[in-house]
Amino acid sequence: MANHEEQFKKLVSHAKEYGFIFPSSEIYDGLAAVYDYAQYGAELKKNIRDYWWKSMVQMHENIVGIDSGIFMHPTIWKASGHVDAFNDPMIDNKDSKKRYRADVLIEDYCAKLEAKIEKEVEKAARKYGEAFNKEEFVNTNGRVLEYANRIKEISRRMNHDLETNDLADLKKLIEELEIVCPISGSRNWTDIRQFNLMFSTKVGSVSEEANTIYLRPETAQGIFVNFLNVQKTGRMKIPFGIAQTGKAFRNEIVARQFIFRMREFEQMEMQFFCAPGTEMEWFEYWKKERMDWHLSLGMPAGNYRFHDHEKLAHYANAATDIEFNFMFGFKELEGIHSRTDYDLSRHQEFSGKKLQYFDTERNESYVPYVVETSIGLDRMCLAVMSNAYTEEKLEDGSERVVMKIPAKIAPYKVAVLPLVKKDGMPEKAREILHCLQPLFMCQYEEKDTIGRRYRRQDAIGTPFCITVDTDTLSGDTVTVRERDTMAQERISIKEIASYIAEKLK
Repeated sequence: MANHEEQFKKLVSHAKEYGFIFPSSEIYDGLAAVYDYAQYGAELKKNIRDYWWKSMVQMHENIVGIDSGIFMHPTIWKASGHVDAFNDPMIDNKDSKKRYRADVLIEDYCAKLEAKIEKEVEKAARKYGEAFNKEEFVNTNGRVLEYANRIKEISRRMNHDLETNDLADLKKLIEELEIVCPISGSRNWTDIRQFNLMFSTKVGSVSEEANTIYLRPETAQGIFVNFLNVQKTGRMKIPFGIAQTGKAFRNEIVARQFIFRMREFEQMEMQFFCAPGTEMEWFEYWKKERMDWHLSLGMPAGNYRFHDHEKLAHYANAATDIEFNFMFGFKELEGIHSRTDYDLSRHQEFSGKKLQYFDTERNESYVPYVVETSIGLDRMCLAVMSNAYTEEKLEDGSERVVMKIPAKIAPYKVAVLPLVKKDGMPEKAREILHCLQPLFMCQYEEKDTIGRRYRRQDAIGTPFCITVDTDTLSGDTVTVRERDTMAQERISIKEIASYIAEKLK
């Protein structure tokens, strides 16, 4: 665990040093839980967003994209339940004066029990070698079963307390588990209180009575209130989807783990409208489809797992998370929810406008059911960077840090490097650069030794380096160096574009 924490600190430091992510407003000592995407981070973020949009909208003829406003009529948030129920249970430690989310303290306790299970599994795997059957071991080993049942019972009680808003019992659970404040080490806790997470602001006039509006805490509601507009103007037939990416804002009292949980973040959401009774079939479809999308990036399948919700939101009849193995353990990356007809029904009720679809095949009108896929773009960036950050010891004894970002979403695809800054090499390199720029994000570098330049490109995750040398000038060939293997290949200048395009497929 300590090693993972150390690696995570190194990643955060690397992200700043190499222009991926900066603390926001740093020259004014920063703003907690807000980050700025730097030159390479912005490209990575854009590439992930584009890859999601292409997969979700371009490759599905029955899904379209919109871009709704961040400010919306305040009654929307009343209808969605955010005004009354969008709260986090917070608890303060009287000694450290630090505030924590009560459910996160309990989840962290359970994560420690999970780590103990993992330790038992590793110990047994070493002991039994190839004969080891993990599934059989976790289902029969007394100590593992004891830990697993403990986790199950704690989760059941916590979920029940959250569902019934029994904050007194939630505090009792924290006390019974003897959970201490990570800062003070004491168990001197206040009572638990609920805090609403929405940011509010004032506008000139939404209506005469209401001039308080909210920064949207999610992008989904902008899709729901535009359901009929999109359906009619796009002549969409059910089943169909509406996708959207954009900023959302939550007043997280306890934001932590770098860009994993922030106050200003970006979501990529798709709401899929279907006929009542077909939602479970579509729920299973989107579970598979979304996992396939993640795996198509080429990151190890072992980094992903489904986590089905035991505690369902009142509007849902099925929910699962795709969790990713970050440097701090498995955490939610994407949610897939069957939301029934709750959202459209609520907006129909609060707006007084009919939000129904006339199904010519069924010859009836109904409020459609919805299956949602919702992924945090910032979390996806963190997942990619966590998986990519690699420290390697090379054969010659030297070391390198390389960001093994999947090539198709790497910030820059190619760097063009003249071997030396003379003999016409820079001019030839720039010629090649100008041919490649319309096709790929490219960099040009001529300062420092070629070895140092390779290391810099490794550190920002550039998959290919093109080196221009004396042979280039006489024979129109270049050296292509591949980031992960460091293998080098000689190809003709004419082949560069098709060579890189093929490798990026």
